[in-house]
Amino acid sequence: MDNDRKEKSSSDTNAADPVSQPSADNLIEKITSWAHRYAEKNGWVLNPDEQERTTVLHGLASNRAQFGKQYCPCRLRSGDLEKDKKIICPCIYHRDEIAKDGHCHCRLFFKDDVTPSHEVSK
Repeated sequence: MDNDRKEKSSSDTNAADPVSQPSADNLIEKITSWAHRYAEKNGWVLNPDEQERTTVLHGLASNRAQFGKQYCPCRLRSGDLEKDKKIICPCIYHRDEIAKDGHCHCRLFFKDDVTPSHEVSK
């Protein structure tokens, strides 16, 4: 019985670190697939900058693995579940941000006709 407890506690330790979980890549793939479908459905695209896009997608996957929800990695969670519902991706702010700025705060979703600001020639 004590051996069962030891084995369980060691696997519980890994559960806190989403990077060490074997399903982390699978979770990132699922979130990426969802994000592509969601963007397409709304007439948007995902950030064309692969590094920025990957960083946000990894942040979403990490939050999902750690907290059970894909909280926006670019916003601070308050710890109040009711308040934090607002920042589950897609957050309540993303449509207004895309309409105003051409992209959401996290720079995951972009209007189809917008170039990321750092790619604009001077």
